[in-house]
Amino acid sequence: MNKIFEAFANVFRIPDLRKRVLFTLGLLAVYRLGSSVPTPGINIVKWTDFFSKNLSGVFGFFDMFAGGNVRRFTIFALGIMPYITASIILQLLTVVVPTLEKLSKEGELGRRKITQWTRYLTVGLAIAQSIAIATGLQQMEGIVLNPGFGFTFLTVLSLTTGTAFIMWLGEQITERGVGNGMSLIIFAGIVIGLPNAIENIYTHVFITRDWNILTLIIILVMMVAVVAFIVFVERGERRIPVQYAKRVVGRKVMGGQSTHMPLKVNAGGVIPVIFASSILAFPQTLATLPFVKTTPWLANTLGSIRHSEPLYLLLFVASIIFFCFFYVSIIFNPNEAADNMRKYGGFIPGIRPGRNTADYMNNILTKITVVGGLYLSVLCLIPDIMISGIHLQHLPLVGNFIDLHFPRFILEGLGVNFYFGGTSLLIVVGVAMDTVNQIEAQLIMRHYEGFTPRAGRIRGRRS
Repeated sequence: MNKIFEAFANVFRIPDLRKRVLFTLGLLAVYRLGSSVPTPGINIVKWTDFFSKNLSGVFGFFDMFAGGNVRRFTIFALGIMPYITASIILQLLTVVVPTLEKLSKEGELGRRKITQWTRYLTVGLAIAQSIAIATGLQQMEGIVLNPGFGFTFLTVLSLTTGTAFIMWLGEQITERGVGNGMSLIIFAGIVIGLPNAIENIYTHVFITRDWNILTLIIILVMMVAVVAFIVFVERGERRIPVQYAKRVVGRKVMGGQSTHMPLKVNAGGVIPVIFASSILAFPQTLATLPFVKTTPWLANTLGSIRHSEPLYLLLFVASIIFFCFFYVSIIFNPNEAADNMRKYGGFIPGIRPGRNTADYMNNILTKITVVGGLYLSVLCLIPDIMISGIHLQHLPLVGNFIDLHFPRFILEGLGVNFYFGGTSLLIVVGVAMDTVNQIEAQLIMRHYEGFTPRAGRIRGRRS
């Protein structure tokens, strides 16, 4: 424990690192301050009542990423979702559009060009979403104070400007602060709900007495176990041994060392979960439209993909595993890795260079990606089932039997309304670990002790 406090003290002893940490905290404070500015022309009382009735659906999902701004309908109500959507679109296009694929391989210059296009696409998506939101709100009774073109213009201007400002904050944090700016903004929005989560648990246990002490212990044990599980898997990696042959360059002998190539179990992080959640949120958005509600077959079809329905959970798991493979295929190419290894005289012991090495790495990558996809699926499903259960009683043929004989806490959940679900918990733990690792790397680079026991001072050759 003393080492941890000493490491935190070392952070503020280094001028450059201290400036970066304070800069990051300052911009996050600006973000939270902007979250208190409401969008003009909205009846907050009516909107809050409507939101509370639709919290478990798509609105709750977007509110999580927006840091509670959808619930209060502030100028940051769109949050970072347009930027995430734009990034998803460009990553998909990178695979199929040769120009983008070529840009992605051009290093820093290509990355800046793609980033610039991402900004433009983010603003375009924010404008389109703002127009759709303004149009939809005006069709709801009592939510908009003065419907018309003026309200639409102000809503588009406010929400688009808010999204552009959040994007700018995230980029500034990434360049001049500590950690990934976009991830830290999502992290700050989720963590701000922790006091409400604690208050909610306290109310259930000690005021309304809906839960007994055993239920509270089960919930706390599950939360601690899930956090430990996340930390364990996120640090897990498969190390492929690589041997480099000796080469004579002039009068020097180069190479001859043994190293390893680390392949992370969860290389995609939270990205596959965000992709899958975004896609499955689209049918839930369609289900709220008036023409869908008046079409019985379409309403029933989309109703079977509601949150906690068996079909939704099945599609959710399948989508997570698919996007795990998709994202890994973008960030790691076994053929290129095998060619680069052979170019520099490297080989995997017992495996022939070239195609055999690529097949060997691809086989290992396939296995650990399946494990990573199942890990993400379990991580997201367990808290969701605890919150709202899994509605197996809606299954055809066997639904009545399940409804009579299965425990209610499985079918309806425990009614745990705390803020941290599986996706949000993964984001919180993952972002916290990445940020701490970056700070720790800065400390070790300057010959200071890190946060973890394995992170000691850098040792010289004579020490």
